[in-house]
Amino acid sequence: MTVAIVTDSAAALPPAMQRELGISVVPILLTVDGKEVADDALPPHELLAAGTLSTAAPSAGAYARAVRERQGPDGVLVLTLSDKLSSSHRAAVLGAREVEGSTIVVDTANAAGAQALAVHAAAVAARRGAGLAEAADVARRVAARARLIGVLGSLEQLVRSGRIPAMAGRAGDRLGVRPMFDVHDGRIRRLLPSRNTQSAHRRILDQWRRSRPPAVRALHVAAVHAGALTDAEALLAALTAETEPATAFIGGFGGALVATAGVGVSGLAWWWETPEDPL
Repeated sequence: MTVAIVTDSAAALPPAMQRELGISVVPILLTVDGKEVADDALPPHELLAAGTLSTAAPSAGAYARAVRERQGPDGVLVLTLSDKLSSSHRAAVLGAREVEGSTIVVDTANAAGAQALAVHAAAVAARRGAGLAEAADVARRVAARARLIGVLGSLEQLVRSGRIPAMAGRAGDRLGVRPMFDVHDGRIRRLLPSRNTQSAHRRILDQWRRSRPPAVRALHVAAVHAGALTDAEALLAALTAETEPATAFIGGFGGALVATAGVGVSGLAWWWETPEDPL
């Protein structure tokens, strides 16, 4: 037995990785045209074709069931989407209290690829024999270092959600403007937009290069996307042409993130492992 890992579907984890590392995923709730569906029930383009779309964090009961199913002598580590972006963390804390046994709930202060990297690191540590507290420390350390920078495919979903005026959105799309964002310390920050996806990718890679610390043991990266697999593959290929990461994978956005960001999103999450980090 090892420490069991539970997370929510905001983490952009490839299904194969979930199976390989035994990671349980609690789905964020989606309501599409009045009908509740699973977070991964519809492809991104079909999801956004719906007339009405809303999201909700998993319930405390859903977390309690997930923890109860995985509870064992080594305990359960629950890693959630940022508390500043969702009530998922609070629901996980309440759900964990309903279940006997050892459980630690950690707010990763991240989403998508950065959250996935924290979950992956904790799961690998658990597989290598780390105890519950040690696995939680690994997740916190990675979450504090992980950074995600991405680019939207269009302004359509921002207009639809009321985040920007329709006139500004139409003008921006005609000009090819691609909004960029940075996810770190639990918040989503807007960056200066790029004229197209390719220039956005160049800026993302430049930020990745600039972030390299003086001494490095390993690099861990996750390319993410929402209906833009080719863009994510190109971004990861550009990075791996320069260096060989210890961890590299591509993860798709769940429906809840698609509902916020739209389709055509691509981005890169990464963290640098240094010689000071415990092995």
